[in-house]
Parts: sequence; structure tokens; C-alpha cells
Amino acid sequence: MQINVSARHGHLSAASQSKISAKVSRLKRYFDRITSLGVTVDLANTSLPAVEIIASAEHFHDLVSHETSPNLWRSVDGAVQKLEQQLRKHKEK
Repeated sequence: MQINVSARHGHLSAASQSKISAKVSRLKRYFDRITSLGVTVDLANTSLPAVEIIASAEHFHDLVSHETSPNLWRSVDGAVQKLEQQLRKHKEK
């Protein structure tokens, strides 16, 4: 599984990128066919960082989750939770 972490309108440290990659990599547990995950952190508004996660999977459309909160790590956790819910819902079908 390929994980791409990028920042828009700002810069993320290597430590932050690796921590985000670690949090996002646990999504593989919910759906085995995930081929890539793209994480975009939008730092245009520094008091409200926005996180977007796009999951691409084999034979399935892309799943997208967005989250904005006053704390970067809350935004990451919220976006991961939303994507977990989408993956669980899809797996139940």
C-alpha cells in the first residue's frame, strides 16, 4: 500500500509526516484491497487545519474523507475515523 502525505499552503516536518502515515496505515485492517492512500493537509488557515484522505482500492471507487478542527492531530484522527466508517459500511455490503 502506497501512502502519500502532502501539505498545501505550508510545510509538515518529517516527524509529522511519519506520524500521519502511521495513523493512516491502520486503515488497511478494515479493507484489504486498498492500493493507495493520499493525505493532504491544508494549512491555509493555520488556526483550522483541514485534512483530506483519499483511499483508492481495486475494483472500487475512491473513498474520500474531510475533517477540519483547531488541532492538526484532531483533524487527522477525525478524517481517519470517517474513512473507517465508510470502509466498514462498504465491507458490510
